[in-house]
Amino acid sequence: MTTGAMNIPEEFVDAASDQVPVRGFLHRPAHPDSEADGLVLTHGAGANANAPLLVGLADAFCASGWLVLRCDLPFRQLRPHGPPPRGAAERDQQGLKAAVACMRRLTAGRISLGGHSYGGRQASMLAASEPAIADCLLLLSYPLHPPLKPAQLRTAHLPSLHTPAMFVHGTRDGFGSLEEISAAMKLIPARTELLAIPAAGHELMTKRNRAELPQLIAERFRQFTNVA
Repeated sequence: MTTGAMNIPEEFVDAASDQVPVRGFLHRPAHPDSEADGLVLTHGAGANANAPLLVGLADAFCASGWLVLRCDLPFRQLRPHGPPPRGAAERDQQGLKAAVACMRRLTAGRISLGGHSYGGRQASMLAASEPAIADCLLLLSYPLHPPLKPAQLRTAHLPSLHTPAMFVHGTRDGFGSLEEISAAMKLIPARTELLAIPAAGHELMTKRNRAELPQLIAERFRQFTNVA
């Protein structure tokens, strides 16, 4: 299925006074369903909601009937460029929590939470502390450790993660090898799956795979969420 002109994302802003503001783009399926599955997607430390991977994924999921919100994390709302400042993680997690709350007001279906790199890490940390936040996680290029620093593992919260999680990881990712990611996944008591992307680095998309990668990830994740 293709998206075409039917899937034109809407600019989305929610600035409820009692929550961290949510800003991004909402992709509605061509045939709206009040119980459609929903997905909140966010970006890595150096990107924003318009990252090509997120746009491609939002289109692919939307084409299959999902409602998708790709959003800027709070740190990116405050500064257009640069990495998140020290101490931003807690507020960024609250931003994801607010985005999920927005999605729950838009659909009665299952809600998944996903993110690339830093965004995925914050999603997993939020889910570890609040298991009911999402039905499943989509973790794209999880930043297991800084490049060339394999001892600095970012795994402390994984034993507390009880939300099913699918990892998508490039075979050339400097933030963690497939073997390292597989070992880290064993720390998670919930159901997990690893989708390896051949010849891909941390950005996942390459010149060779950019046409088919979003649909591949969307299809595999839809299958993952449908396992009882």
